[in-house]
Amino acid sequence: MTLPETGNMIVRAADWTRAERPDEFLRSLVDDPAGYRTMLSKVPPGPLGDMHAHDTIEQIYVIDGDFYDDDASYGPGDFVLRMPGTQHRAGSRNGCTMLLVYAPLVTK
Repeated sequence: MTLPETGNMIVRAADWTRAERPDEFLRSLVDDPAGYRTMLSKVPPGPLGDMHAHDTIEQIYVIDGDFYDDDASYGPGDFVLRMPGTQHRAGSRNGCTMLLVYAPLVTK
């Protein structure tokens, strides 16, 4: 769903879709051509993935379970913000559900 030009946007519950990794699922909430993306992610237990970076700001809010990267481990209620170009890899020891928000960096 793209961003509305004005007013509100409501996203009703939808089915989860398979992601790239086995047993990983996504529920897309916003997928706008301007680079704004919001989704829920169910991550299975597994090791650190491949090193990568995003060209947008990445925001992660852990809803349940555990999530980790090369810097720290995170649990329910933890919030991680990564600026564009930040190299990272991530995994989960026991699986987790998290809210992911990607937004372009707006410069003045």
